[in-house]
Amino acid sequence: MMLDKFLNYLELEKRYSPHTITSYRRDLEDFSGFYLRTEASEDLILADKKIIRNFIVDLSEKGISKRSINRKLSSLRSFYLFLLKIREIKVSPVENISSLKFYPEKQIPMSEEEMQNLNDQVFEGPHEVLDQCVIEVLYQTGIRKAELCGMTFENVNLSGNELKIIGKGNKERYIPVSGELSDLLKNYAETRNPLEEYKTYFFVNKKGKKLTEKFVYLLVNKYLSLVTTKEKRSPHILRHSFATHVLDNGAEISKVKKILGHSSLASTQVYTNANIEQLKKVFNRAHPRASKNDDL
Repeated sequence: MMLDKFLNYLELEKRYSPHTITSYRRDLEDFSGFYLRTEASEDLILADKKIIRNFIVDLSEKGISKRSINRKLSSLRSFYLFLLKIREIKVSPVENISSLKFYPEKQIPMSEEEMQNLNDQVFEGPHEVLDQCVIEVLYQTGIRKAELCGMTFENVNLSGNELKIIGKGNKERYIPVSGELSDLLKNYAETRNPLEEYKTYFFVNKKGKKLTEKFVYLLVNKYLSLVTTKEKRSPHILRHSFATHVLDNGAEISKVKKILGHSSLASTQVYTNANIEQLKKVFNRAHPRASKNDDL
């Protein structure tokens, strides 16, 4: 089956992560289900532009977001480019079909004060050490929730205050951690009790099983709800907050790019929007005529 052949190609040749391959599989199975339902066929090689457009309309009518529709279109483009590559088709049915235009929702990071309140007010009281570890690792390193769930015990170097992270495309990167965070992780490591099949993973739940992304999302949402009224309270917001805070405090953008595992600088630059008050402070410190512009 062409779908399985494509997914094997992503795994063995492109070396995509299991999480990425699962996303491709889900998108393509959605399309395959639509194709079977509307055309009574499972042969995706026969799909044409009309079918692709009808699929987009169907998704829109179901209330699927434009961002999600575009992701499914991207998966279909990759699939049919693969079929072109192996000469199963001569023309891609997704060719010249544009992604839907949308304005991305503004992501508002947590403030430094909110994160400090979480540390001082919430984690000073009774709490699970696992919960604090998850929050602090996400906020202090900026890693993705999938990367946190996949962290292995051997890749946590507590004596060297360093984490080895396997990111998108199985790319490796090393992230330094503070002595304080290292101590917290050591404390957790002494309490973890994994089941045999999950002992290679650093983070496990009370039942000894590997953490799921849903578990991490719900945990982060619960704790951030205690210190903020912001609408977005997800692991990605902690990643966003990490990048924003370290850049605001003078970190080099090229170094932040490397820590976040971004492939291009443009992905990191979205975090560089300083507010007007920060710009005033920089100007008043750095400009040779700053003393004349104190009331700017």
